[in-house]
This record gives sequence, structure tokens and C-alpha cells, in this order.
Amino acid sequence: MAKRQKCITIKANAMAKSQETKKLITEKLIKAGYIVSDKIEHDTIMIISVGGDGSFLKTCRDFRFPRIPIFGVNTGHLGFFAEITPDRIDEFIEVLKKEKYVLQDMYLLKMTLCTKDSKIERYIINEAVIKGCRSRVVHLRMYLNGELMERFSGDGMLVATSTGSTAYNYSAGGSIVDNSLRLIQITPLSPINTSAYRSFTSSIIVPGNRSTVEIVPEYRFENSILIVTDGVEHRFKNIESMKFEISNRKIRLVRMPGYGFWHRVSEKFLLKE
Repeated sequence: MAKRQKCITIKANAMAKSQETKKLITEKLIKAGYIVSDKIEHDTIMIISVGGDGSFLKTCRDFRFPRIPIFGVNTGHLGFFAEITPDRIDEFIEVLKKEKYVLQDMYLLKMTLCTKDSKIERYIINEAVIKGCRSRVVHLRMYLNGELMERFSGDGMLVATSTGSTAYNYSAGGSIVDNSLRLIQITPLSPINTSAYRSFTSSIIVPGNRSTVEIVPEYRFENSILIVTDGVEHRFKNIESMKFEISNRKIRLVRMPGYGFWHRVSEKFLLKE
């Protein structure tokens, strides 16, 4: 009996460079003996996302955070999730054929939105940002494991995973943490300390395996809130609380041999001489 071919699912954004790269990868994979599809098949062994970090996050959402390993090819700018650029496709295929790649588990942040009548759950890779729906100061209470930690006034609060520590969190002044750690980082956005509202002016980091972060809005002007999860905006009314915890659900990122997190941080964020 002939050995069944393995399937690779490829998803690319609409940019011309991404579409050209997808076509090139498809041709090379077929030549190497693989089946290629635009959707997940029953025998899909890997998903390839072509684009930037935003495309990678969208691929994960579109496929509902699959258990199938995901590999990133960067045709964007920063490309922190992506492992290679298009000029290294041949090298990747050799690694794929020999199964020499490394799998990195990335645990998702679970967000539960509570109203009087319902609960809404969302899973997040990088971060959730809580703001007011209009360009006004937002007032929030933050609880850690049921204990009131702070009353916040300012632009908003950001709740990030270790994976998201290098994204918006870093731009907002949060700490970069090793993405192998299961933790939650809470970073204030332009906090305003007054006699009524006192909050941390820097990020705090809590263990993900035994921490629940709850944020409760204090509505002053309208009963709506803006929540941005991995760059996607959601507007909600009558939210009473937002609870965050690290879930056991995860995605598996494919890394090339020799991948090192801190080398990648240095490569992406620091100037080289």
C-alpha cells in the first residue's frame, strides 16, 4: 500500500508579497510530496501562516485556536511570531521533511465577560485592552484573587500573557518576560493618581497557575466599554466585570532548530552595529 501524503494548510493575507510567497511555498511543498490546502483537512499536520504578526493572530482565530502546530513565514514588518522570511523556504522544507523542528506551547488567556444575564468567553494570545468607548478617562477597579488591588483612572488597562509581553504591552512600558512562563501581566495606560483613584504606575506580574484578575468598570458617562483583544475591537454594554485567567488551552508554534527567545528579542528590538 502506498504511503499517504501529508497535508499542509496555508493561509496568507491579501498583500501581493504574501500571495506570491504562498504560491511559492505551495509549489515547493507539492514538489516535496505534500498535499496543500486552504482549509484544515482531517490529515493536516501543520498550518503555515504567511504575513505579519496580525496575520498570524487572525489565522489562529479563523481556525479557532487549533491544536495543529502553526508555522509563520514573515512578509510583514516585526514578525515576532513568524520564524522565517521567504528566502528560507527551502531550509524550512528540509527541516519539515526530517521533522527536526521544535514545538513551543503558548497558553491562552481566557477572558470571561459577565453581565446580569449572561457570560461571554473569549480566548486571547497576546493581550486584552480595556478602555472607554469614547476619548474619555475610564474608571476601573482591579481585583486579584477576589481582593481589591487598585482603583484606576486613566486611558485604560492592559492584561497580557507572556507571549504578549513583547507586543502592545512593551510599547506601553510593560516588561518583556520569557514566553515560556505562564503568567499574567497588568499594565496601566496613562494612569492618573488622585485622592479617589490610586493605582500602580508600572506593570505588575502575577503567576498564571493560581491567579484570577478581575476588572470592574465604574461607569460615569455611559454604560459601555471598549475591549480590544489581539487588535480586534469589541464594544459591549452593561458589562459588570471582566475576569482573566491563564487557561489550559494552548496553541503550538513551530520553531526552527536553535530558536532562542532572548536572541529573537535582541534581534527584533535592539539595533545591531
